[in-house]
Amino acid sequence: MWQKNGYLPLFILMALIAIVHPVMAQKASIFFSNWPQGCAPEEIGKRVAEHFISTPHSNYGRPTSPSYITYPEVCTWYGALTFAKETSDEKLASRLADRFDPLFGAEANLVPIPDHVDFTVFGAIPFELYIQTKDPNYLKMGLQFADKQWGSPEGPRVTPESYKFYEQGLTWQTRMWIDDMFMITAVQSQAYRATGDKKYIERAAKEMVVYLDSLQRPNGLFYHAPDVPFFWGRGNGWMAAGMSELLRSLPNDNPDRPRIMNGYKTMMASLLRYQAESGMWRQLIDDPESWPETSCTGMFTFAMITGVKNGWLDADTYGPAARKGWLALISYIDENNDIKEVCEGTNKKNDRQYYLDRRRLTGDLHGQAPILWCATALIRK
Repeated sequence: MWQKNGYLPLFILMALIAIVHPVMAQKASIFFSNWPQGCAPEEIGKRVAEHFISTPHSNYGRPTSPSYITYPEVCTWYGALTFAKETSDEKLASRLADRFDPLFGAEANLVPIPDHVDFTVFGAIPFELYIQTKDPNYLKMGLQFADKQWGSPEGPRVTPESYKFYEQGLTWQTRMWIDDMFMITAVQSQAYRATGDKKYIERAAKEMVVYLDSLQRPNGLFYHAPDVPFFWGRGNGWMAAGMSELLRSLPNDNPDRPRIMNGYKTMMASLLRYQAESGMWRQLIDDPESWPETSCTGMFTFAMITGVKNGWLDADTYGPAARKGWLALISYIDENNDIKEVCEGTNKKNDRQYYLDRRRLTGDLHGQAPILWCATALIRK
């Protein structure tokens, strides 16, 4: 008698979630504890976060890069901040804030202009700093980035398509590249976490549904682009991580949540089939001749840990896969706390060999960031 149109009333659904979630979390702990010596997320995360603090702004001054902070550093910084929070490491959190504070003054020139998804994601950092410190200066800066993303098109990067997306209620920075679904949703989700204003998370959810409906293939994975029919690892990693971050905070009564959850679960099921026996995923996910790649392995592992911890994924099925992914991933960390076998920054190209021949970097922040995300997710209650 409680059902209407086949659905349980929201208050009953919420009560069931409150009962089930602790049970699922307890079950997940079986797979996410009792680590071999030197493999615990607390130890690994601390090492990688400390290494990040000692590393100069990696995109500054490079001839081939913008002379301001860009997304790989942002993603690593965000991961280090969330790790510090989950481990209650106030000293680490303070040092991460100290790295940021010159951006309000002497190093203001390093703050990117929020006119592209890769630059607007920077706002995730001041939002996280505000969440942890309640300093309004961080909130003010973060909102400048989140609000600009949904403002009217402006600046030299505007295209005719920018206006079309803007008129549909999407961000004018929409590109229909799968990378966007971390870059866009991360800053908007952070804005929601910082302010409690649902408009931010609703923007992100609407955007995610458009990308899922437009780009997800029947097997749950994503081509690098519609005209590039290859399942590039890190590109798919951005989608997996983006959906996970969004679903972590998306209210249960949001009308777009079922569609996003379906897209997420379909992707996770496909990834489960393509995980190598070693625990790794490959540069081209479905290509057995492709090399094991660490940045995508970290992102997929993060997505599975998050799903198991939140009860979205069956613990007995995905818990072992996530554990295997973590242990495989950290085996690539060298004595300098740099991770190896990271695909270099990659544009799209309709050529299999192009992806197979990408340089394999060591210590690149595309690879350092997912280690910190995974460490945080493993510790997060």
